[in-house]
Amino acid sequence: MSNQISGKELARTLDKLLALGSKTSTSHHHPIPLKNSSYNNNNYSSVIKNFTPSSRINGIYTPLQTRPASPYTLHAPIDFDGLSWPSIGAREIKEESSDEAKLREQRIANSIKDILKELGEDVDREGLLETPERYARAMLFFTKGYQDDIRDVIKRAVFEEDHDEMVVVKDIDIYSLCEHHLVPFFGKCHIAYIPNKKVLGLSKLARLAEMYSRRFQVQERLTKQIAMAVSEILKPLGVAVVIECTHMCMVSRGVQKTGSSTTTSCMLGCFRGQQKTRDEFLTLLNRR
Repeated sequence: MSNQISGKELARTLDKLLALGSKTSTSHHHPIPLKNSSYNNNNYSSVIKNFTPSSRINGIYTPLQTRPASPYTLHAPIDFDGLSWPSIGAREIKEESSDEAKLREQRIANSIKDILKELGEDVDREGLLETPERYARAMLFFTKGYQDDIRDVIKRAVFEEDHDEMVVVKDIDIYSLCEHHLVPFFGKCHIAYIPNKKVLGLSKLARLAEMYSRRFQVQERLTKQIAMAVSEILKPLGVAVVIECTHMCMVSRGVQKTGSSTTTSCMLGCFRGQQKTRDEFLTLLNRR
């Protein structure tokens, strides 16, 4: 008896895997079903070429264009202990003692010293003697948002107020690090919301932007995180966030286009569903 699987049997197996993947996958992009199962031994090779190990998700083979959903869409915007989308070691760092913090800083400095050596530099020359330690302290500051507890950021700044008109805070300066190249991107953040019997202290909107920007980021995720956090805290009628940034990974390296900027937006609630509300917000930003 031959152990070779027929084309039709292979096609039916792949169809079953696709059906199972569409039920278990957490991706927003559902696996693409095969149009039909009428395959013969001559064309089954064209069916399996899309099912390579690189397209395997949670043990299920899916089309190559399918990918898992990003973590920030799978979890609540604020975690159970007030942290938000933490790094793997965020809680550990937040709870470490001062001695442990010094040891961590020294480990980072030693790693930077090794990088400088690999780049051909003399780490003992005057200008670089304390650079590894300075860089370690700078990186810990640039990523301090991981350890920020949103309860400490907001405190008691949520107030009951009979106001249902748009609240806009413009031109909030933000500085962050591109997680792809570990170089800065910076610019302005604009936040608006329409209250639903609750308002937030205005400075807290700027603090939220600061908290989410002080970590390794991509601008698209940063925009959505701020919007989702405001929505979670206030339960407003709608939230809108627009961020405009210059990315040093695009300006100082790679394509090197110094005049370029990137604009991202996230509209929730009535800002997404009502054109007039969205237009009013963009008008207040002088974008129309």
